[in-house]
Amino acid sequence: MTPQAKLIFTSSLILGTTITISSNHWITAWAGLEINTLAILPLIAKSHHPRAIEAATKYFLTQATASALLLFSAMMNAWHTGQWDITQLTHPTACLILTSALAMKLGLAPFHFWFPEVLQGSPLTTALLLSTLMKFPPMTLLFMTSPSLNPTLLTYMAILSTALGGWMGLNQTQIRKILAFSSISHLGWMAIIVSYHPKLTLLNFYLYSLITATVFLTLNTIKTSKLSTLMTTWAKTPALSTMLLLTLLSLAGLPPFTGFLPKWLIIQELTKQSMAPAATTISLLSLLSLFFYLRLAYCATITLPPHTTNHMKQWHISKPTPSAIAILTTTSTMLLPISPLILT
Repeated sequence: MTPQAKLIFTSSLILGTTITISSNHWITAWAGLEINTLAILPLIAKSHHPRAIEAATKYFLTQATASALLLFSAMMNAWHTGQWDITQLTHPTACLILTSALAMKLGLAPFHFWFPEVLQGSPLTTALLLSTLMKFPPMTLLFMTSPSLNPTLLTYMAILSTALGGWMGLNQTQIRKILAFSSISHLGWMAIIVSYHPKLTLLNFYLYSLITATVFLTLNTIKTSKLSTLMTTWAKTPALSTMLLLTLLSLAGLPPFTGFLPKWLIIQELTKQSMAPAATTISLLSLLSLFFYLRLAYCATITLPPHTTNHMKQWHISKPTPSAIAILTTTSTMLLPISPLILT
């Protein structure tokens, strides 16, 4: 792909995201989402591999369906109430259709099936965009419409997401698929709290994006996409592999890392809302995803030669770690001490 084409598609992504997150009218929000979808498709399919083309086709079909549902719910609400304002969504059927549309856009269970397949067919940098930037516009729409949505439905979808994200990621050997199921699991934590404390959803999304960006950029630097090749990276980049271990533990939500902060605040808020059973269930289900994070961490750092992998050992690289990864790693592991600032 030429630099000019890449610049056009990246600019379109930023434009689409900006239009959606700054709009008050449903039509402009929909237009921003459409620009986003059309801009990311060439980035998914740029390798011209059949798997990449398949991923782009699946992405296009699901996003087009979700956009149609979103527009349908907005039109239904406008028909009954005369309002096109995003925050004035009051018709119950329109709210239900919008929940389905946003769940499909985000990859929230039970509309999650497209996401692991699309991520597996994309390059690591595009997979990073799909996991973080592309979820920001639908997440802002969820944030703006949260008072109108059905909290019980969102709670059930959230628990299902966390369960399926943890369960289906257990037997994966492809790192991109593992990170896709990790994303589905994290979306469960965001969805369960959005009706009660929408700002916590956004905080969780920001921290999740930060930590996921660190993991993807590290994997992109060491050129690894399978567990079997991850086993050989310790000899190649020991420092980066150690940082990857800490970042994965943060993504799993273990204290004293950054990833523990949103989970702690969400459990606290759910308990205040008399939803202790839901908080207990989602906490126990997140242990499933902890297993595959530990598996990744084990493969990255603790599996030292001699071992039974069929892959050739890699040369040690003495190149310095890119400064972006160093900054991201620091923030994705050491932000827990600032939690009093967030709580006040």
